[in-house]
Amino acid sequence: MTEEQLKKVAQTESISPNPAPEPEPEPAVPKEEVAEEKSVIPQPSSSPSDESKALVIVEKTSEVAQEKPIEGSVNRDAVLARVATEKRLSLIKAWEESEKSKSENKSHKKLSVISAWENSMKAAAEAELRKIEEQLEKKKAEYGEKLKNKIATIHREAEEKRAFIEAQKGEDFLKAEETAAKYRATGTAPTKLFGCF
Repeated sequence: MTEEQLKKVAQTESISPNPAPEPEPEPAVPKEEVAEEKSVIPQPSSSPSDESKALVIVEKTSEVAQEKPIEGSVNRDAVLARVATEKRLSLIKAWEESEKSKSENKSHKKLSVISAWENSMKAAAEAELRKIEEQLEKKKAEYGEKLKNKIATIHREAEEKRAFIEAQKGEDFLKAEETAAKYRATGTAPTKLFGCF
């Protein structure tokens, strides 16, 4: 740049305190490479802090442009290799997560089947227990009724035996009174006084 151009640049910068920097045109790159390079290459800051630095960047732009194709292809290969590695690693991680998710779902499904089986078996066992309890209650009621009947029968037989004993006692008393009256009437003494001697 000539001195006149430098003065014009200095004057335009001194007139506008916050000039809007001109965006640098991006090189035409296919869409696939743009998507991959966006996440890897950072955007350069476009706000120059003072004039001398802006001039230095302008002066070195031609040198950078000349060196860029050499470094760019090597750098681009490195970036592409890094992107490919990251892509492969992300695919591996996604596959791993997918497999873990499948395994989790599979185990959850099996656990659900086991829980359902356990619940059905518990329900069947509880139903069987209730059935046995009902049968036992019926048997208990039947045995209770039988025992009540047996107790009633025993009581009735005991009453009959008591009545028989009482009747026999009454007969023995009558017989003893008749015999005593006979002995009194005849004036004879009984041959057996006491049956226990």
